[in-house]
Amino acid sequence: MADTSKPNSADIVVPDVKPANGHHGANGLAKRRVPVVDISVALAPCDAESVPNIVKDIAALGNTTESLDENARLELLAKARSLVLALETPRETMIRHCWAQPSALVALTVGVDTGLFFVLGADTKPKKVNDLAEAIGVDPPLLGRLMRHMASMGYITETGPDEYKPTNFSRAMSIPVISDGYPCVSGGMMAALARFHEFAKLKNYQTPTQIDDGSLQYAYNTKRNLFEHLQANPPYGEQFNHHMGGYRQGRPSWMDDGFYPVKERLIEGADTGPDAAFLVDIGGNLGHDLDEFRRKHPNAPGRLILQDLPPVIGQIVELDARIERMPYDFYEEQPVKGARAYYMHSVLHDWPDDTCTKILDRIKEAMKPGYSRLLINENVIPAEKAQWEATALDIMMLTLLSSRERTEADWRHLLEDLAGMRIRQIYTAANGVESIIECELV
Repeated sequence: MADTSKPNSADIVVPDVKPANGHHGANGLAKRRVPVVDISVALAPCDAESVPNIVKDIAALGNTTESLDENARLELLAKARSLVLALETPRETMIRHCWAQPSALVALTVGVDTGLFFVLGADTKPKKVNDLAEAIGVDPPLLGRLMRHMASMGYITETGPDEYKPTNFSRAMSIPVISDGYPCVSGGMMAALARFHEFAKLKNYQTPTQIDDGSLQYAYNTKRNLFEHLQANPPYGEQFNHHMGGYRQGRPSWMDDGFYPVKERLIEGADTGPDAAFLVDIGGNLGHDLDEFRRKHPNAPGRLILQDLPPVIGQIVELDARIERMPYDFYEEQPVKGARAYYMHSVLHDWPDDTCTKILDRIKEAMKPGYSRLLINENVIPAEKAQWEATALDIMMLTLLSSRERTEADWRHLLEDLAGMRIRQIYTAANGVESIIECELV
């Protein structure tokens, strides 16, 4: 694949390109894809001028590592990423995107599938590729090539020829909620992202809004939506549930002090009767959130109820006895009436507005006026300087579900204009990646 020549812009041959809408741009100017800069631009650092200031900022932040709180850690991490991007040349960035990162995903996914990270991370001692290969049943030359790339990317540590030891990352890959996202995304989702450009061109670059006619259906030749597709192709459904558990780890929790006032808004004034429903988690997956709530607020009155589709409820291995398991389809009538709070975590972002409205209608029918709240735990993307986790997830929603991560204006349009509810307040964590939208009946 290597090409050692050093072309200039005159050497680059570009085809005539006709956009999908049949026009050559608004002013008829884009008849050919002619480079707007010389090739030398791709061989110089992306932003050399900013490097001295970024280095100063990192040095200043690095002096506080002994008392590094979460906000300072995130700021230092963002500066470190900025430094890498500034120092890389566009050519290096391109190779990282097109070769290094896809190849790393391949290597890590095979590592998960074969159980490599359990054997490698059993202790911190260096291990030979031949010994690892024998333990997991993989051809040694194949494993050696995969591990060499993992090491070059910093995911494991090379200690000698064909010898490696684990890092904290690779040891964490023995935890299913961390590792299972790799085979799930690689096998069950990635084609929808990789072929979105084809789908978008086919649809004349219009925003997709149909859950049964999106990039996922195009890429996998299916009529199923994402969740049906994953459940129909095991083990992707189970792996996806684990992946969602990993996604939630370490993120700001609305149940903690300083985020959402649980005591003032939920516990105080709640019905204390033995049959009263306190918190209903709709689409709550394996019960991660309700179990966290149970641990952090053990004295909250009433019932804790987990609702999800029967196949998901059936995958629960262990869950505290206080949490009731209830198979439920959120398109159907809500069986729990008059709960103190109905809660959804990362549910509505999966669906376009018209589907969300149908889901919200079922909740509204069950809410008790002046008593019940609807708590929506989602990203609220700011109008500017959005955080990369939220923007990445937005593209996942676009390609996998023809949906979106929503801005505050989007949420107000959905919840107030379309669903006819009232947003009482939006509570947002410090780094802006997690919010609670509290809604009431009008």
